[in-house]
Amino acid sequence: MKEIVEELEARRADARQGGGEKRIAAQHAKGKLTARERLDLLLDEGSFEEFDMFVRHRCTDFGMDEQRPEGDGVITGWGTINGRMVCVFSQDFTVFGGSLSETHAQKICKIMDMAVRVGAPIIGLNDSGGARIQEGVASLSGYAEVFRRNIEASGVVPQISVIMGPCAGGAVYSPAMTDFIFMVEGTSYMFVTGPDVVKTVTNEVVTAEELGGASTHTRRSSVADAAYAGDVETLAEVRRLVDFLPLSNRSDAPVRPFFDAPERIDESLDTLVPSSPTMPYDMRELILKIADEGDFDEMQAQFAQNIITGFIRIEGRTVGVVGNQPMVLAGCLDIDSSRKAARFVRFCDCFGIPILTLVDVPGFLPGTGQEFGGVIKHGAKLLFAYGEATVPKVTVITRKAYGGAYDVMSSKHLRGDVNYAWPTARIAVMGAKGAAEILYRSELGDPKKIAERTADYEERFANPFIAAERGFIDDVIQPHATRRRVARALAALRGKNAELPWKKHDNIPL
Repeated sequence: MKEIVEELEARRADARQGGGEKRIAAQHAKGKLTARERLDLLLDEGSFEEFDMFVRHRCTDFGMDEQRPEGDGVITGWGTINGRMVCVFSQDFTVFGGSLSETHAQKICKIMDMAVRVGAPIIGLNDSGGARIQEGVASLSGYAEVFRRNIEASGVVPQISVIMGPCAGGAVYSPAMTDFIFMVEGTSYMFVTGPDVVKTVTNEVVTAEELGGASTHTRRSSVADAAYAGDVETLAEVRRLVDFLPLSNRSDAPVRPFFDAPERIDESLDTLVPSSPTMPYDMRELILKIADEGDFDEMQAQFAQNIITGFIRIEGRTVGVVGNQPMVLAGCLDIDSSRKAARFVRFCDCFGIPILTLVDVPGFLPGTGQEFGGVIKHGAKLLFAYGEATVPKVTVITRKAYGGAYDVMSSKHLRGDVNYAWPTARIAVMGAKGAAEILYRSELGDPKKIAERTADYEERFANPFIAAERGFIDDVIQPHATRRRVARALAALRGKNAELPWKKHDNIPL
């Protein structure tokens, strides 16, 4: 018995060493933690239960039968984050560069299957050189098996990908199908084809960082939701996000203790909206003043900054927030902001997270670039997402709500449950000056008459009461009471039950 126990401990020690001390030192030299060190930071202390520590690859070609390390380059298992179960896998770059083999993929698939069965989020820490070339099509089949499980888990359990090193070729498609992607600044990158292939095929000279680094994917492509400085900060932010989310579509988001009175009044909100309709203000200020303790976890903060998305808590309960940002493009909707918000709204609806929408939108951004880029279909994505969402939806119009953009932003007509407006709200087909110039085109030669028509239009529509008269606005509220009114609305909607007609699935305008 003693010999067996000693062999077990020896094999465990060997598995924990990964690719050996030399490769671990090389990993540290790049400013990166090892796969096991990352799991230690991500999970609660002592909570990790590892699966398949002794799995080895089966490849015998190219001398691979002489190199068969325990674990085969990925660590899988489950643990807890703030006491709540999560399933995890962490690729080990010190073992064959973290490359994916048939058995490596089987380990990942096994823990993903368990996550779906038990109802636990899946968190993947990606640090891999891609498919293991020595195994050929077997490694490619492994990727496809992982992809299939990403698809099956979508909308069932939250999926979070953390890119902590290279992620290239077929490896990028698994993270792309997950709900959130975090990257590490300076040490992680994602691309389908690397800089060398790009140079060969298109003659473009580009670095790995420019092609697929954290800045590229958080600011330009929208592939990643956020990037942070170093492994430690990134994993801390993953823990923070998980704390907002339910474990699965069968459970509720956690309710956390709060020390911020739901009925709190904030007089400063009465002067948040400037007197001039063209002067911007920061919608984040309103979000922070509505949230418990001013805590706001923003998603995709660097991309499509004319719309804001993220999570807050109200009375300790998670709420998804979508808000137009007047500081950028006057808060107009465009291709990028529509895509960004639509995906966020659909995630919230998948997992039963109520949605708070803060509206100050003058319309869709005009121009040939938008029209040629398909703003019609992209804008329809956001409309579709709000229209199909059955979770509680509370809307507050702070200032402008013009044209089709008014309809899109969780209006009563898209089954908004509670729709409020501030006294400063202006709900109309378009701005007063533009409307007057269209309605009274014959008087365009007389600036004085047009000014009078504009003033008349403003008097009639530059207030929320016309919409309120028709029941499109449930109440006109004082800005300082916004947190209290939103909190009460969400409390009233906790028992909401809404269903859509039966269908196999919808056909969102992709």
